[in-house]
Amino acid sequence: MAAIYSLYIINKSGGLIFYKDYGSAGRMDTNDSLRLASLWHSMHAISQQLSPVPNCAGIELLQADTFDLHCFQSLTGTKFFVVCEPGTQHMEGLLKHIYELYTDYVLKNPFYEMEMPIRCELFDINLAQAVQKDRVALLAR
Repeated sequence: MAAIYSLYIINKSGGLIFYKDYGSAGRMDTNDSLRLASLWHSMHAISQQLSPVPNCAGIELLQADTFDLHCFQSLTGTKFFVVCEPGTQHMEGLLKHIYELYTDYVLKNPFYEMEMPIRCELFDINLAQAVQKDRVALLAR
């Protein structure tokens, strides 16, 4: 069973710019993934405003019975989140690594237009390697 169910990247406006399913039992269609990304963006923004803690960054971890949702927000407002098995550790490091891949292979791509869906083969290849490496590391623990 895969530790990571799916990965989402949301632009600062709340639009889904990347989605990858890693074999979760309940696959979602495109409309469901768009709705989930939009809902997460809204919940994240509301949590920042409602937090009693000053300068709150929003929800970073949502734990449920059947999954955990880990989120990393970059300084530009782009959100990266993974849905994974409950109790999966070290997702923050993986999300930061995915952000590095995003900056290296997507933002530096001269053909990529900001805020648009990500279509970059080098990003896909390196992302697959990072997720596979993370799965191997989880199995070794």
